[in-house]
Amino acid sequence: MIKIYHNPRCGKSREGLAILENSENDFEIIKYLENVPSKNELAAIIKILGISPMQLVRTNEAIWKEKFKGKSMTDDEVIAAMVAFPKLIERPIVIKDKKGVVGRPPEKIKDLFN
Repeated sequence: MIKIYHNPRCGKSREGLAILENSENDFEIIKYLENVPSKNELAAIIKILGISPMQLVRTNEAIWKEKFKGKSMTDDEVIAAMVAFPKLIERPIVIKDKKGVVGRPPEKIKDLFN
């Protein structure tokens, strides 16, 4: 089953959702601002993506700049910050089996179907 971690207010996330809708694949929409992933879930997502936690952070968000910018943080602390403030999580994230992508640009989602 394909999962998209989606923010309906984000244009790139909506573009990613449209790609899935046109793909004829079954998928689940997770509105991660309402259903925030746990620390363990987010760590698992990051592992599937093959990136560091910092690579999933939206560093231009006001929350990041106000609370975290310039601080030395462990991976666990970065993940905890994203769980506490889910707006910091880059979007959309699409997971298919043991593969995943951050849909920036949204066309990267198509790589999961190859």
